Amino acid sequence: MALTGRIPREFGNLSFLVSLELGSNNFHGNLPQEMTRLRWLKFLDSSFNNFRGEVPSWFGFLHRLQVLNIRNNSFTGSIASSFSNMSTLETLNLNFNSIEGQIPEVIGSLINLRGLRLRGSLPNCLGNITSLREIHLSSNKLSSNIPPSLGKLQDLVVLDLSSNKMVGSLPLEIGNLKAVTKMDLLMNQFSNRIPREIGGLQNLAHLSLRHNKLQGYIPDSMSNMVGLEFLDLSHNNISGIIPKSLEKLQNLKYFNVSVNKLYRRGKRAPEQADPLSTKKQERISYYELLQAMDDLSESNLLVPEVLALFTKAFKSRTAVAVKVFNLQVDAAFKSFDMECEVLRNLRHRNLVKVITTCSNLDFKALILEYMPNDMKPSNVLLDENMVAQLSDFGISKLLGEDQGDLYTKTLATLGYIAPGYGLEGLVSTKCDVYCYGVMLLETFTRRKPNEFEGDLSLNQWVSYSLSDTVMDVVDANLVTPMGKGLQKELDVVASIMKVALDCCAESPARRINMKDVVGMLQKIKIQLLACSACY
Repeated sequence: MALTGRIPREFGNLSFLVSLELGSNNFHGNLPQEMTRLRWLKFLDSSFNNFRGEVPSWFGFLHRLQVLNIRNNSFTGSIASSFSNMSTLETLNLNFNSIEGQIPEVIGSLINLRGLRLRGSLPNCLGNITSLREIHLSSNKLSSNIPPSLGKLQDLVVLDLSSNKMVGSLPLEIGNLKAVTKMDLLMNQFSNRIPREIGGLQNLAHLSLRHNKLQGYIPDSMSNMVGLEFLDLSHNNISGIIPKSLEKLQNLKYFNVSVNKLYRRGKRAPEQADPLSTKKQERISYYELLQAMDDLSESNLLVPEVLALFTKAFKSRTAVAVKVFNLQVDAAFKSFDMECEVLRNLRHRNLVKVITTCSNLDFKALILEYMPNDMKPSNVLLDENMVAQLSDFGISKLLGEDQGDLYTKTLATLGYIAPGYGLEGLVSTKCDVYCYGVMLLETFTRRKPNEFEGDLSLNQWVSYSLSDTVMDVVDANLVTPMGKGLQKELDVVASIMKVALDCCAESPARRINMKDVVGMLQKIKIQLLACSACY
């Protein structure tokens, strides 16, 4: 069971303490300033707690500190200049706090730099920390280009700048990072060509440039990157053909160039279809619909609480789902009009497609594609290719441009209601993040959030049990008890559980945003694929 309370000031009297591990508990308040007397301390881990307040400037007086990990707390402020006194610091992890600002110009002999909540530019001073081995600055608000000075880091092994808003070209100096084995630049806004100098990175095993705005051809020099095992260039504007020379990459296990403008050798580049072009919409009368639905028989109800019905056969389709609006409810007419307007302009592979509508003064319905409803919560459906689709997603409560949140009397499902919603009726995107976290926990534990009594919730149960062993909470059907890769499978599940718990934080301000969630799950997916490739 996790420990709670504050850290007593008397900890400062443990003058010969070398290692202090406080991680994965429910400690809160400030770290006492008396800890500055721990002059022999080399390892300090206070991650995954509820510590708050400004980042203690007295960290800078722990001159022997080698590892400082305060990730997943509620620290605020900026990094004090006193941090530059920590000349022995090797690993700094400040991920998932609300820390902002720049890295001090001199910050010791850092080997691993992790999780600074930075805004604006990537500091040029990083190029001066020549002892850096790893840079983990994913899921921040960086909006600059990669400074050419980064090419000075001859010993850099990992460069992770994923899930930011970085722009500009990839610098030619990127080819100087000869020791790098992993480079993750996905989900940014890098543009122009992939520099041919990247082909000099022969030790690089993992390269992800997906979800950027890169153009031009795949450089032939990439065939020299003989250490590559993972290469993802998908979701860009890359054109031309896949170089035949890439067949020299004998170690390649994962290769993704989907959603680009590539074409086969000998074929012309395909013309781009107008994404807004629409087919002639099918028409359906009220009486046709009523007959197909057996006069709205309750036996056909798919999701009773939202009046969604389905039939096994309708016209040329094997099955459709029908969302019937309850016109006795206030604002139902406005809700129908708004959903029609929004769905007319929305196109996404993970939204259920609208086939047509049926509307008169006494009846209003949306006719949607039907798919098996085997996954809970009930508004997440799977199509025949097991692609998740979202239906009945509250379009009528879409926020305007100036609205960050909204007060509402709309009912929500117990167990999925975010604390702020239940207490105050306040709706925001943070409520959706909470619901998503509960859904993840439900999926991987096979426990419903309404199974628990008293003050215990699903996320609390997982949080308390996860610190002991993952096997206590995971659905036994998801792992192979006697398999060779059991521990790696459990590590993957534990990582997903931690993402889910970050989504379910009590305070909306501490919940991560969905962009961060996507980035973290992408990395876990890569970890799982690498695990599967080994067995």
